[in-house]
Amino acid sequence: MAVTGRPTLRDLFDESPTPHIAHPPWTHRRHFYVATDGSYRPNAGGLGVVIETRDGERVTRLSLPDVAPDNNVSEYRALHLGLDVLAHRAPPGARVGILVDHDDLAANVNNAVLASDHPDWKPPKPISVPTGSEHHWRGIRARIAGFGEVRAARIDGRENPAHPLANSPSEYKHVNEQPDRCVLPDPLGFESEQDVSYLPPSRFEGQAGD
Repeated sequence: MAVTGRPTLRDLFDESPTPHIAHPPWTHRRHFYVATDGSYRPNAGGLGVVIETRDGERVTRLSLPDVAPDNNVSEYRALHLGLDVLAHRAPPGARVGILVDHDDLAANVNNAVLASDHPDWKPPKPISVPTGSEHHWRGIRARIAGFGEVRAARIDGRENPAHPLANSPSEYKHVNEQPDRCVLPDPLGFESEQDVSYLPPSRFEGQAGD
């Protein structure tokens, strides 16, 4: 069940910008949401991952110590980890919402998604990957290609539930001991884009009394 007292990843995604993509309502129809964060400190960094279904059901959390050469690499490494973990839990064709608090990373993900729909695989804007992150970017792109559809939203670091997991891996190491689960959205509907027209929760709730 969803955790009481904090917004679900779906809520955060629906209220956040997705760089380079002006999404119509149906794009809020994600099956899974993954929030990631990387923390850089010279000797005590970390990686944080939170994955939920669209219903707010937690799939998993990870909080791992990590030493990266800089903050950019840690952010790319965290997303690479999160997508690897989700790929082992999500069925083929899953639609995924990504939440990161790194502007350029979110933009690069959406650029890569748009490039995959271009006949020449040309992104709308040049993709620049930070030095040292190239390997993780290749892994991220490979995972993106394996999902049915992907969008990345940029959220405030203060609202990112993966932030404390990345910044205090020694405090949150217990989350890594939770048993593996394969939680699916309920009900699991893989409708086509033409068959659905869903408003994000904020807009739907505002029309409830109409």
